[in-house]
Amino acid sequence: MDEPQPETLQEQVDEQKSTVRKKYGTFAGVFVPTLLTILGVILFVRHGWVIGNAGLLGGIGIISLAFIIVTFTALSMSCITTNIRIRAGGAYSIISQSLGLEVGGSVGIPLYLAQTFAISMYIFGFREGWLYIFPEHPALMVDFTVFVTLFIVAYLSAGLAFRIQYIILAVIIGALISVAVSAFTGVFTTDPQWVGNFPGGGDDGSTVSFWIVFAVFFPAATGIMAGVNMSGELKNPKKSIPFGTLAAIAISFVVYVLVGWWLSRVATPEELVSNYNVLIDYAYWPSAVLGGLLGATFSSALSSIVGAPRILQALGDHNIFPGGSFFSKLAGNGEPRNAILFTGGVVVATLMLRDLNSIAPLITMFFLITYTMINMVVFIEQRLDMISFRPTFTIPRFVPVIGTLGCLFTMFIINPSFGLVAISLVVGAYLYLVKRKLEVPYGDMRSGLFVSIAEWAAKHVSMLPEKNERAWKANLLVPVQSSRELRGSFSLIRNLVYPRGSVKLIGITGQDRIEQLSEGLMNMSSAFSRENVYTRWSVIKSDDFHLALLNSLQTLQGTFFKPNILFLRLQPGQENEDELLTLISEARANEMGVQLYVEDNVAQLGRSDSINVWLREQSPDWDLSMDLGNIDLALLSGYKLKKNWGARMRVIVVVEEGQEEAAHAYLEDLLDVARLKGVIPHVEIGTFEDALGNAPHADVDFFGLPDEPDMETLRSYVEQTRSACVFVADSGDENILA
Repeated sequence: MDEPQPETLQEQVDEQKSTVRKKYGTFAGVFVPTLLTILGVILFVRHGWVIGNAGLLGGIGIISLAFIIVTFTALSMSCITTNIRIRAGGAYSIISQSLGLEVGGSVGIPLYLAQTFAISMYIFGFREGWLYIFPEHPALMVDFTVFVTLFIVAYLSAGLAFRIQYIILAVIIGALISVAVSAFTGVFTTDPQWVGNFPGGGDDGSTVSFWIVFAVFFPAATGIMAGVNMSGELKNPKKSIPFGTLAAIAISFVVYVLVGWWLSRVATPEELVSNYNVLIDYAYWPSAVLGGLLGATFSSALSSIVGAPRILQALGDHNIFPGGSFFSKLAGNGEPRNAILFTGGVVVATLMLRDLNSIAPLITMFFLITYTMINMVVFIEQRLDMISFRPTFTIPRFVPVIGTLGCLFTMFIINPSFGLVAISLVVGAYLYLVKRKLEVPYGDMRSGLFVSIAEWAAKHVSMLPEKNERAWKANLLVPVQSSRELRGSFSLIRNLVYPRGSVKLIGITGQDRIEQLSEGLMNMSSAFSRENVYTRWSVIKSDDFHLALLNSLQTLQGTFFKPNILFLRLQPGQENEDELLTLISEARANEMGVQLYVEDNVAQLGRSDSINVWLREQSPDWDLSMDLGNIDLALLSGYKLKKNWGARMRVIVVVEEGQEEAAHAYLEDLLDVARLKGVIPHVEIGTFEDALGNAPHADVDFFGLPDEPDMETLRSYVEQTRSACVFVADSGDENILA
């Protein structure tokens, strides 16, 4: 059975007290794991190489640039965590609660894999330090001994891991004290090189650039998620995450700068770029620094093996992938042991590969994508300026912008190819999750985002010229008294608007049938939506259908994205035809097109494979002009059906004898200029009444709607053509030649 989801606000505030017994504060839950992850292997092994290449000022510039990017990201993260009730999963929870499960999951899956692969890389780093002391030990044995130790600690309790991290923190402090004490023993024998020559220091003698050195150093600053990953088990994440993360970043920055200065004073640039053990060699107690190196790699691995399963547990809790409920289960002490077991299996598999250097840049890319999305979340929230965005930790608007640009810039500085691969994988995961149609257990800001975009677009559209013939699309207003009326015309309506048009269903009925009509329209709206047609519906309580519809037509004129075609059905034996004429007149007065559908009760829409559009004759001149009269909507509607049905379409004109050549030339010119590919021109000679029966048969015929139509005459067209007919009146906004 899945863990029950919180149903009340109090349960959310209590943060699942029924399943998570241990709660961690700022120091243990955020500050220590973040600090230890940042003060990692690069500090002890590669920091000298950075200073040797870039010089002291260049090195401080690299350190500052890297920390500016992660600090701005941490500020954005702190801001958003004080605006939401953050759940388990850290960055995944932040992103999914803002941009939806699909975006959160598309970032969360790679983030989990990056954290998991990083465990193996930290173990490999620990092994290198261990073999420096005990070169006779088998490498594979060292790797698996460290892994088993890490796994047992993580499986038993995160609390045990945090207690071990206190010991590691003491070891690293001891290593830094050893470095500091050496300053008083005469090790400062070299003047700093302020600006480096970037010699590289590799065996091949190749030089490097500022950005290559930056790319090597930047992963040192990517440990800011260590504390956030514990978000579901913090006493007060809104306070702990901002304070703990920012404090760890500030202290780490000071340590890197001071150690960089120390390195520039104890060794020449040549030694710094060629000897990765400078920190060990010149420290007062070399063994203390070596212990710090081992402790740094071990603590980073420990933070990852504790944090990664919690991301997996959160992903499983929302069924981001099939079978996710297995990983969402928590043990009695609140530990995600199923997720820990799976993560352990992945680590074992990666350890057997023996080398992850080839995908190391990809791991960094996944972290950077996560940072980018967190910055973007805050940027979007700030730009939307919704009343629900009330973080208690506020930041200036430029912070997430710089954070976003900095992360994207860093991705392509480190490795453009892996950057594109990482982005492609995230996009692929997003498309997969969209198809999954995930059930969202909480609200997010997507609706607000899209509404704001729509409002922005609507405001700008209102400033443009009112008519835009090139952007025209069919947006139908379909009034009904019963949802049954839609069944016979469903296919026709769908194909008149698909794929970019829309349908607005208006139900009008008395009080006694409101509920029944609402249910029917909701079902029909869902049916249109399944056909990928955007549909809205509403019900008006009124005993006077025509008066209610007239009021609706007038009201809709003041709305954005208003319908532009009134779709009506002429029922057999319909009474109150005068009221129908009034509706048509009102639609024309409000500059709406009209489509009056007269059904063939016998053939319906037939095989839906042929269409006739009837045009009035253009004698005596037969000249094309931009104003074709009342035929634009008929041609557009017929061509839309042709494309959606895959049908044959004819354009027919009826002329007197002797005019057929001019008429045929006119039709060919019209079809060419209007770009109506595959449409057949057809000329009938004789009277219009004779042509109705003699012209090639079609499943639906389109005619222009007269200014004062006679309903009996329109019905007779159905009998004469032996097909359904649609009588069309232009609104003036359509133009088949546009």
